[in-house]
Amino acid sequence: MADKVLIYSRFPKTMMARFAERFELLDTGGKPASEVFSAEELSGIRALLTAGGSPLGAEAMDLFPKLGAIVCYGTGYDGVDLKAAASRNIAVGHSPGANAASVADIAMTLMLATTRRILVADQYVRSGDWAASKQSPMMRPQAGMPGRRIGVYGMGEIGRKIAARCAAFESEIGYFSRSKYDLPYQYFPTLEALADWCSVLMIAVRAGAETQHVVNADILGRLGADGYVVNISRGSVIDEKALVAALTDKTIAGAGLDVFEKEPHAPDALTALPNVVFAPHIGGHTLESHVAMQGCVLANLTASFEGRPLPHAVKSA
Repeated sequence: MADKVLIYSRFPKTMMARFAERFELLDTGGKPASEVFSAEELSGIRALLTAGGSPLGAEAMDLFPKLGAIVCYGTGYDGVDLKAAASRNIAVGHSPGANAASVADIAMTLMLATTRRILVADQYVRSGDWAASKQSPMMRPQAGMPGRRIGVYGMGEIGRKIAARCAAFESEIGYFSRSKYDLPYQYFPTLEALADWCSVLMIAVRAGAETQHVVNADILGRLGADGYVVNISRGSVIDEKALVAALTDKTIAGAGLDVFEKEPHAPDALTALPNVVFAPHIGGHTLESHVAMQGCVLANLTASFEGRPLPHAVKSA
């Protein structure tokens, strides 16, 4: 009999196919587990699979008295109450670095699309304004990448790949992170200092209580009227109301966003703005990334059922 895994969050069935070959999946469809399965069914669950951002606290964990492992699909695990898990001897795993390259790629895509006004240029062509030689102030020359100061907030796997990509564009790179690393980039001791220095702030920090709304009105104001912010981490890191205000009154020039505070709902106040480029949280959504993330999930689940430490366990801060 195959080991049972509870699918705690809502996932496309195609993404679960590899797991179904190895385990018996109890899929909640994103609904509360107690509404879909009986207490008896839940009592035997030893491992569950969740999206890292899905809230998973002590009360939910107590529905599964035999739970030994919470495995997050992807890099993030901000929805999981790590203290509650530790106190119940529940291991927490994720897929560190598995999607770093694709997330760094979307960060670059958003930055280039925003700073070079690609959506505006696209519409300029489609509308016939270019063919009609119609002048547009939105098409005036913009600063290029050589010499541009790029600030990377968070120098983990994704942050490092973003920095390397920006360096290839002949930009200057600075960063702020909890730790200073032996890297060929300028380190800043505070986020404020980084924002004062850079013209593009790339947010690649892990979400958590300490980063909730840390990119606020003050940080945005420090970027200046020619500044941009790109967020591919979690929507909670930016104060969205402050961002709307900064974009509306031209405190900053623009933004590129792959994540939002309350997904999948991007606020109308943001989507109405012409100086923002959006993506629907697709940073890690490439074929290669899914194969790598699924490999980490399979390794973690297999280790858990075999009584071994998770090979891709979440490391304590």
